[in-house]
Amino acid sequence: MATRNGGDLVVETLTALGVTTVFGIPGQHALGLFDALSRSDLHFVSSRVENNAAFAADGYARATGRPGVLLLSTGPGALTSLAGLQEALATGVPMVVISSQIPRAGLGERHRGMLHQLDDQKSSVANVTVSRRLVQHASAIPSAVAAAWEDATSAPMGPAWIEVPQDILLGSAEHVPPVAAGFPVRPRTPEPRGELLDAAARLLRQAKRPAVIAGGGVRRAGAEAELLALAELAGAPVVCAPGGKGAFPWEHPLSLQSWVEDVAVSELLEEADVLLAVGTSLGEVTSNYFTLSPRGSVIHVDAETRVLEANHLALGIHADAKLALAGLAQRLEKSPRGVEPNWDGFTAQELTAGTLKTVAQRLDSQGLEHERAFMDAVRAGTPDGAQTFWDMTIAAYWGWSCWDARSGQFHSAQGAGGLGYGFPAALGAAAGLAEDPDAGASARVLAVAGDGSSMYSIAELATAVQHQLNVTWLVVDDGGYGILREYMQDAFGKATATELARPDFVALAQSFGVQAKQVEPGDVEAALRQSFQTQGPRLIVVQTLLRMFAPTHLERESTLPTE
Repeated sequence: MATRNGGDLVVETLTALGVTTVFGIPGQHALGLFDALSRSDLHFVSSRVENNAAFAADGYARATGRPGVLLLSTGPGALTSLAGLQEALATGVPMVVISSQIPRAGLGERHRGMLHQLDDQKSSVANVTVSRRLVQHASAIPSAVAAAWEDATSAPMGPAWIEVPQDILLGSAEHVPPVAAGFPVRPRTPEPRGELLDAAARLLRQAKRPAVIAGGGVRRAGAEAELLALAELAGAPVVCAPGGKGAFPWEHPLSLQSWVEDVAVSELLEEADVLLAVGTSLGEVTSNYFTLSPRGSVIHVDAETRVLEANHLALGIHADAKLALAGLAQRLEKSPRGVEPNWDGFTAQELTAGTLKTVAQRLDSQGLEHERAFMDAVRAGTPDGAQTFWDMTIAAYWGWSCWDARSGQFHSAQGAGGLGYGFPAALGAAAGLAEDPDAGASARVLAVAGDGSSMYSIAELATAVQHQLNVTWLVVDDGGYGILREYMQDAFGKATATELARPDFVALAQSFGVQAKQVEPGDVEAALRQSFQTQGPRLIVVQTLLRMFAPTHLERESTLPTE
């Protein structure tokens, strides 16, 4: 065995890029890489399922703002990670994924029947990655890793894939010079074209009823201050998509919060004579399930060219959200609006307040006191600065609309919508936040899941214990796939295959060494508060049935405030 091999080159390059924590699971073809980890200062977080390792790397990236790094083995290990990579791609989360590959002698047209052999492994990940590379010799490793890092962190961000054959990982790298510290990378940021910003600024200056939809691209670009400045200059109400939650102050007089699934907000956006959509695809949830039909001009800003005008005719601006919003704000400052906002006699602030009142009145009429009280209790029991990770469960669907992220952050799996995201992503976030000595109470992370989705990631209780990660896992147990039950009952009058046998979650968690308890809905706030005063993983189970608010996108009666 060489004293310095290809695996060392991978580890050295990651270290030079500033990586401190990596995620994954060892495998036969990747042993050279994992052996190299033992000669490094990298902290390895070992998951139990590759898909959950991908979610953990995703959560790390979202919580820290640094790319998540995922180490995989060939074939089954690589393929098992794909749903996690799909979520990262759909949500624009930067990740560098390094997979092993069978020896070079087995690659090509021949199929030699090697263990884990997957013909053209790169093609298998093409739909869930931003780029793919196969390393053919040891000296190419540093450049390949750096190029993947640039791809992952360039807008639109996502997972970048590298695969290194087993013989290169194990082979000598003594002939390759050591990787220098501070390895240079240059992420690409799309800059807006000036003439497009000029045209967009003209539309906003002339608008009497401007409005803004802010998506996850605003948060990823760190454009919160630029969005606030533009909204105030334009006098425009702002609604945040679920992925953009926190991009605009929740209690601001122009904030429509995140009620994109309510017809009152949809109608306001449709009535806008200029609608600015920034950092969002205007996809299924954000468009209130494709019912949104803007009647005015649309300005669409996004770093991903494929989403521009995908759903609505618009002035499309391919750009980073921060640069575009700053450019628009500068133009409006230099040449102020020509007209004052006027929504049929209402100011923008009055219309915003009236619309939120209408949303509240509709919820009041639906007998949802239990659901609203439950969500209020979870919010009250969670510190303001905490990062929260939500699985695809009814509580998360409520959270998309009603959760005030405050000084923390809200993360959910609504990009691709796969189950099992919340807990492993929270583990990755906790691993990242633990690196910050000043994180304090905000280093503990909340994960929220249902009993159905929790079974996808239940094995990660072992990961939580092994690494003593500060995660509170709230499992809302309603006896099955609750949202699918509700969908089927509404559509067909009965639900099929939605009811589930499940374990005693408390006893199961305790068997792993996790402190766990079951509480009544009325005790959720106190249980959460208590958990945030502790160290290590905690599980809270509450058995309750939550219902969704009515499908208000189907109600098209006028809901705007009237005098």
